Amino acid sequence: MDSQLSTRIMKSVDANFDRQVDFLAALVGCASLRGDEEPAQDLMQTAMTEAGLAIDRWRLDEKELCSLRGYSPVETPYDGVSNVAGVWRPRGRKGRSLILNGHVDVVPAGPLDKWTSPPFAARIADGWMYGRGAADMKGGVSAMVFALEALRCAGLRPAAEVAVHSVVEEECTGNGALACIARGYRADAVLIPEPRNGAVTSAQLGVMWLRVTVRGRPAHVREAQIGANAIEAAFPLMAALHRLEAEWNAPSRRHPAFAGLDHPINFNLGRIAGGDWPSSVPAWCVLEIRVAVYPNQSLDDAKAEIESCLRKAGGDAISVEYHGFMAEGYELINADAPLGVLERAHAAAGGGELARVPTTACTDARFYGLYGGMPSLVYGPRGAAIHGFDERVELESLRTVTQAIALFVAEWCGVEAA
Repeated sequence: MDSQLSTRIMKSVDANFDRQVDFLAALVGCASLRGDEEPAQDLMQTAMTEAGLAIDRWRLDEKELCSLRGYSPVETPYDGVSNVAGVWRPRGRKGRSLILNGHVDVVPAGPLDKWTSPPFAARIADGWMYGRGAADMKGGVSAMVFALEALRCAGLRPAAEVAVHSVVEEECTGNGALACIARGYRADAVLIPEPRNGAVTSAQLGVMWLRVTVRGRPAHVREAQIGANAIEAAFPLMAALHRLEAEWNAPSRRHPAFAGLDHPINFNLGRIAGGDWPSSVPAWCVLEIRVAVYPNQSLDDAKAEIESCLRKAGGDAISVEYHGFMAEGYELINADAPLGVLERAHAAAGGGELARVPTTACTDARFYGLYGGMPSLVYGPRGAAIHGFDERVELESLRTVTQAIALFVAEWCGVEAA
């Protein structure tokens, strides 16, 4: 790209950066937990409209999605839940089309007294913005909107179609992104600005959520020996799952993209509940577990291994069901063209050499890459304490990423005069 054009675009990002930070603070102020995403989506629609994008907003329909590959089981109805897409259509297509994807839903904040400041009131200190969702991934969401705004303010527009997808439910199913695929959105490449510390994701794990119910036999504690304690029976189940976890992490079973990581697969006991009364032997216990799987690892095969492991440890006293994530892993392949453009954009924005790093998390890239056949790049700002207390995003990193995305759009799509 011409150096003068590159400088012009980056200066436009700088000129708008205070506005971007204010927008991000307002977005963090929306407590967009599952089922409460609409105020955040209202902000996104307003920002997209101001950036000159045509709006496509629609309600998620589980009946439409449940038969599609990539669908994950839903527990909370989609009443009043919508995706928002902002679409730029050029006068005449000259370049390559692009989708920018980000999610506005966030995970719960946990005990509020553990936060230095309220999680849904953005706070800036020492170059970081604090708040739930600031890093995961409202910072990146602001970058994709303000990258296009920077082009507009510089008197430029993409010369190919660009669609900005603001989706819901990334944190528990990904069905928001699946709904974009079902709606017919396709492009020559996809860029998702998840917090990646200025690196691009080379591969990501898949995720399954399962619920294990253990049945016991109640009794008064004076006769505890005639009962069957369901909570204590759950302990060997997790021990058995951790042994299976170790098997999947063995070098002989490790996916090549994760060969450099000692422990890419994690089985996490995220929730547990059980029993009805302290003086009664508990008759039930429920474990909710998050399991990771490798790219190209069959979910059905993984389920069979997990259920066999649990049956051997718990016998007929257990039942297994799946809810939430049923997500395949994804490896970035056949993406040399968009990767080359992103490498140049990242370097021009002052980011240096673009690292390619696998992640043990999962993102919405799998939908566009696996089911839409689109090379899907995950690249975003530096974040810290993601899903933890005092979550935050580094603002200078956010500026760099916004500049890089704007430069990426300009080279990948081409530009025309506004």
